[in-house]
Amino acid sequence: MARRTGRRPGKPGTRDAILGAARTAFAEKGFDNASIRAIAAAAGVDPALVHHYFGTKDQLFLAVMDSPFDPGMLIPNLVAEGRAGLGERLVRTFVTIWDSPAGSVGVALVRSAVSSEWSARLFREFLTTQILRRALAGLDLAPAEAPLRISLVASQLAGLAMTRYVIRLEPLASAPPETVVAAIGPNIQRYLDGELSAPPAVPATHRTDR
Repeated sequence: MARRTGRRPGKPGTRDAILGAARTAFAEKGFDNASIRAIAAAAGVDPALVHHYFGTKDQLFLAVMDSPFDPGMLIPNLVAEGRAGLGERLVRTFVTIWDSPAGSVGVALVRSAVSSEWSARLFREFLTTQILRRALAGLDLAPAEAPLRISLVASQLAGLAMTRYVIRLEPLASAPPETVVAAIGPNIQRYLDGELSAPPAVPATHRTDR
């Protein structure tokens, strides 16, 4: 009887072993420094098996985070039209995803990130490499200001996630999506287009004596 050729499929539990090894590697080394080869070695499998189960390193990271959306597909479409109106587009897309059944995954990610340093590292890597980096690549922002502008946008969206979906602070928690878009979109637009300069400092020697 002829022997079958080709790589054997993974054993039961192989996928979970890869995810566990990847979770550790991404949290300890960061996304950029974690390699598929090292993750495979930690999981006791061949690197080709990692690709078989998950495809690219980006896709493996999304699986680790159990992300409800793929930033690699979403972010380029949002920024393709430029900065004009981007604030409202971002908020509308954010609310649409988080108001859907997929939003429960996002809530779990935020809760985990605020309760565990380990999870916070993963969430920070996810924001930095999967979302903010892609947004920076697609927007014509001044290099010196871009990181601050994008992180300010992230702070607004993270605050929205916490108050509307985790804490469920009323009336924001029940506000219609278009109300949220109209209220928060301009703030995000200001982070993208507005002045970032600080107000002039008051000299230390300036004081009023009575």
